[in-house]
Amino acid sequence: QVQLVESGGGLVQAGGSLRLSCSASGRTFSKDSIGWFRQAPGKEREFVAAVTWRGGSTDYADSVKGRFSISSENAKNMVYLQMNSLKPEDTAVYYCAADRFASSLSRVYYSYNYWGQGTQVTVSS
Repeated sequence: QVQLVESGGGLVQAGGSLRLSCSASGRTFSKDSIGWFRQAPGKEREFVAAVTWRGGSTDYADSVKGRFSISSENAKNMVYLQMNSLKPEDTAVYYCAADRFASSLSRVYYSYNYWGQGTQVTVSS
């Protein structure tokens, strides 16, 4: 059974940092990509960042480029999202997701086959 479990969310002041972790299990992810998405109340789920499992390629939404960094640690089956210079508009539930046998990095949520339960990030002003 495939499981993705996010952790690391919390409350932080604007300008602060958080590191989200995504623990993946239940399949071989070597040909997959992992994405982070977020959803704020009343808004649609939006793409944040994605990485190939082996870490060779990354992609970022314009709104987080230069502030967020995605990375993978294959030996531990972990993917991380380092978030710096956080803004109140970054407040959302953050989800990690796996795109099976991804030939390229996708920004659309329906490309992703497996999802975690989400972790809340709240940035106060």
